[in-house]
Amino acid sequence: MQLRKMMLVLTALGAMSGLMAGCGDDSTSPGACSSNDECGESEICHPTAQVCVQTCNSGSDCPSTAKTCAPLGGTGPNATTNICQCSTDVLCNGGTDSESTGLVCSELDNVCVTACTSNAECTGDRTCNTTTGQCEEGDTGPTSCSGEGRSSCGYGLICTSSTCSEPPAPTCQNYTAYPNKAADVGTTGPIIFNMKTVSAVAGTAAWCPGGKRLRLSVSAYTDAASPFPQTAPELGGFYYVKTDGSRISPVISNGENDYVITQNGTRADIIVNLCVAADSTTTLVGYHFVDGNFFCFRANY
Repeated sequence: MQLRKMMLVLTALGAMSGLMAGCGDDSTSPGACSSNDECGESEICHPTAQVCVQTCNSGSDCPSTAKTCAPLGGTGPNATTNICQCSTDVLCNGGTDSESTGLVCSELDNVCVTACTSNAECTGDRTCNTTTGQCEEGDTGPTSCSGEGRSSCGYGLICTSSTCSEPPAPTCQNYTAYPNKAADVGTTGPIIFNMKTVSAVAGTAAWCPGGKRLRLSVSAYTDAASPFPQTAPELGGFYYVKTDGSRISPVISNGENDYVITQNGTRADIIVNLCVAADSTTTLVGYHFVDGNFFCFRANY
């Protein structure tokens, strides 16, 4: 009889133990890692979140906390490996029935991670947004440079006041009235980084009779893979845009120093000519290369 009572007690304890194991929230804290060796057989170590993540072939392989099966991405050796990715903080924490709030779905990595409370809990140069618990990209500040033009800046940027910056935003009437801006203006073509007024003199019988000949310098850079041609007649895809939005090919001076290509073909300094009214003292112009930036300039003379 005593043996039978003992067996009943053990059975009851086992059942209670199973119930206790099934209680609580459904979320699972992600395991920290620094290499794949620290993760399970069907897991890899996420290179930036530094947590073990489940690999998958489809969403059916993934837990309810992260049901999207998609490539890891990036440039690392596991870039094309499919991993289970999350979509919301609520699901990371086990769903709406869970009381857990300790996990967030990383906005940078799309995997469930423990909500951060300080920068020390974020990887690399990321910083902690203590309000959201998200590790965010750190502010590395502006990139320094020297000289002018592209210098050491990324393509599409220019060196201004020793800092890599976006070229001046085009706000002139020439740009706003230009119907081709969506198709022909961009950041992959030659980048104009400076313009200057060279001179304004009376026109001649041969060129701009009764008016004033305005000479402007245009400085631009391009990529080494697509250098500027060595002579002005070979230059194409370069436009002067008027205030009414119409465009023409600029009239380039043919003097010895009016079309100068330097820096292995990546820099051009070009003198362009305009015929303006004899009594004018200012002119608003716009220039651009195909797929390059639009540069507005107010010439005062």
